[in-house]
Amino acid sequence: MQTIPVGVGDRVFVLTGAGISAESGLPTFRAEDGLWAGNRIEDVCTPEAWELNPGLVWQFYSARRAAGAAAQPNPAHFALAELEGRIGDRFFLCTQNVDDLHERAGSRRLVHMHGELNKAHCEDDCGRPPVEDHALYQDLAEVGHCACGARLRPHIVFFGEIPLEMERLEREIKRATLMVVVGTSGSVYPAASFVHWARRNRARTVYIGPEPPLNAEAFTQVVEGKAGAVMPGLFAVE
Repeated sequence: MQTIPVGVGDRVFVLTGAGISAESGLPTFRAEDGLWAGNRIEDVCTPEAWELNPGLVWQFYSARRAAGAAAQPNPAHFALAELEGRIGDRFFLCTQNVDDLHERAGSRRLVHMHGELNKAHCEDDCGRPPVEDHALYQDLAEVGHCACGARLRPHIVFFGEIPLEMERLEREIKRATLMVVVGTSGSVYPAASFVHWARRNRARTVYIGPEPPLNAEAFTQVVEGKAGAVMPGLFAVE
């Protein structure tokens, strides 16, 4: 069995993608038919879609909320939470996923670079922080408004928008001596660049997934297999 050694001086940066949530039953947007849960990406996850039909966008993300609430963390989520519990603030998790499965597994030091499913923010970006929002909206009239008066929109980074907390992520990658990437295709940027940034800083880089990603050449170790099957017991912490 392969192991990933984690020494006393290591700082670990973990990046997770859609593959880890797919193992909990949540669909990825890169389906073979080009649809995400039966919808075209451009109809539900772009600024243009929001401008054209915000009601449809909210219906779509309400359905994703319902699916996310029904899903459960899998062994890969728990393995990462366990690693964090063992090495403390030397651990940092960045997820491309918008669900809360990492949090429900026990992860605490994390950033959702593409937003969070159970939050909403001002459509005018007035500067107020996002708010918790677990409602399932079927009609646009049900959607609340920001304190400034503008409508709330899903706290999701639409395609074409800048991911969240990039400066912080860059700092954490520079500090990392070990990068672990789980369940990503290596085709979505800027996340696909993270491994290259880590390699420039001479970090070890490990990929975990059922098949090599498009950027496999950038990894010093590839662990093939479903994350939920291979990750429990994978980290050998000194």
